[in-house]
This record gives sequence, structure tokens and C-alpha cells, in this order.
Amino acid sequence: MKKTFKFGAVNFSEKNCVIIAEAGVNHNGSIKIAEKLIKEAKKNGADIIKFQTYKAEELTIKKSPKFWDWKEEKSKTQFDAYKKLDSFNKEEYRKLISLCKKNKIEFMSTPFDNKSVDMLYNLGVKGFKIASCDITNYPLLKKIAKKKLPIFISTGASTIQEILDTVNFLKRNSAKKICIMQCTLCYPTKPENANLNSISELKTKFPNHLIGFSDHTLGITISSASVVSGARVIEKHFTIDKKLKKSADHWLSINPKELKELRENINEIMLSLKIKNKKVLACEKQTRKFARRSLVIFEDIKKGTIINEKNIIPKRPGTGISPKYFNQVIGRKTKTFLEKDRILKFSDLE
Repeated sequence: MKKTFKFGAVNFSEKNCVIIAEAGVNHNGSIKIAEKLIKEAKKNGADIIKFQTYKAEELTIKKSPKFWDWKEEKSKTQFDAYKKLDSFNKEEYRKLISLCKKNKIEFMSTPFDNKSVDMLYNLGVKGFKIASCDITNYPLLKKIAKKKLPIFISTGASTIQEILDTVNFLKRNSAKKICIMQCTLCYPTKPENANLNSISELKTKFPNHLIGFSDHTLGITISSASVVSGARVIEKHFTIDKKLKKSADHWLSINPKELKELRENINEIMLSLKIKNKKVLACEKQTRKFARRSLVIFEDIKKGTIINEKNIIPKRPGTGISPKYFNQVIGRKTKTFLEKDRILKFSDLE
């Protein structure tokens, strides 16, 4: 399996961290709003903007209860809520892809049914995102895997065994590039439920796969922190205005200002992770030399004086005998007169 791969113009590897702005259906069924999402995502540092492709009839029965709690939501069932936002068809997605090309940002979408997979593939998508809820939807997984494009799969509400089974299933069905994304299916996710430690576990269990983080916490703190744990793809719900209605995701999404801050945070954090082991750095050498201490003569002492704990003291700079050799100096005689504040040298001693 390949941990390094391309998605259009975007490079995925351990050396960089990709941001996916999850627009989902925050376009509210409007190409005009979708275009604003695309422009703002690009402007503020996202590498990819992702939408969701579904038809309510293919997704849920009409009486399926909602699993989210949005006080503005008037719909009583999943079907009613999803039906409000499934108006985009092939031509609309073609337009979205065109707008992404125009704005130099990669397009991605999460298909929720086989027809959507084929439609997106025929439009030339560079890969697919699989939602956490479909991690056991093997018919859909097989359909996507057979396209042989990069796959990003969220793992919310999943066990390690389920993830292992699904990844193996995808591989058996021709998938070659799979990014596994830690996710918690709580909307929003409280920080104590973000489970960033699972990113390290996923890296251990899947050493040949890139690991990412699909984040549902509010704000950007947890997303930023996930990079330290090893996430190299960050997916975050994105909106142009958290006060917009219709989609239940607006209020828990990040806005353009937060996206920009997230990009800046990630860039800085990735820089901080470039060095792989503890060592003395070039920028520390001057400080190491002059901020450490040497054994220094505490008061004037005559030739032949026995060095003891009262006539030497550790002081800066660290250009003489290190205080770690304190016990090797005690008890030795001086060869000559030594004045106060002299940095002691072994050549001063018999």
C-alpha cells in the first residue's frame, strides 16, 4: 500500500498535512453559496473542498429517526432533513468541479449510493471519501474500491476489528491508496471524546497507511493538536456563515477565519515536527556554551591550596570545567596563584 500518493495536484505523505474543507451540504442547495464556499476554502488554506452526494430515497427510510440535535431543525426524520438538501444532480456537480478547477482547489465528495459513485467517477473525480456510517456497507465499499482511486475512510463509532475488516475488504477489491481517519460520531464532539490517542493506535495497526482525522469538535484546537499525534489529513466541517439555516452542519462548522488559523497552526506544527530525535541543534550551540556553568574560583587562593567546596563555585559561562566533574576537582592542589572569578582549568591543578 502507498502512504504517499497524489490526489490531483495535492500530495499526500507523512511530510505534509492536507486540509479538507468539508462543505458537505452547507451549500443549502445553492450553486451561488457553493461557489462562495469554494472560493473561501481556497483563499484560507484548504487543499481540497469536499461535498456530499446523495438522494434521500437512496439513503434512509422515511421514518428513520434523526441522530443529531440541532435546535433549529424542524424536520422530524432523517428523510425529511436530507430531502431538503439533495437537489444537486450531475450538472450541478459538473459545475462544482469546474468552479474548483477555476479556483485551483481539488474537488472531492462523499457518495452515499452506487449511482452517486458512478456519476462522480464519470465526472472525473480524483478519489472518494467514505463516511463513518458506511464502514460496514460492503456493497458500496466494493463499488468504490473497484474504481481504483484514492479512498479516505472515516472510522467513527467503529471498533479496531471493524476497521481491519473493512481495510482488508477494500484491498481485496483493488483499492491501493487508503487513508484511515480517526473520527468520533458525536455532533459536536466534546474534547474528552475526540480520542486523539487512537491516531497513534491506528498508526501502529496500519503502518502502511496514511492516518487522518475527521473532526467534529468545535473550533480548531483539537484539529491542530491531532497533527502532533500523527494525523496527516485533517477534515473539518466548513461554512461561510455559522448562522445560516437549512443544513444542520452550519453551526458546528468552522468559518473562513478559523480555517485560515487552522492552516497557519498546522504549518507551524509541521515545522516543529521536522527534527526526528533529541540532539543539540545548531541554534543551541551558542547558548549551550555561554549559559551553562564552569567551576570558578570563589576567592583568591595561593599556590598549593587544596581545592574544597568553599573555594570553587559553578558560574557561567560554560567554557571551563563542567560542574559535573566537581568531585574530580575536590582535593587537588593548585599549581599557581588563582584569582577570584577565574574559570578553573585542569591545567591549573596538580
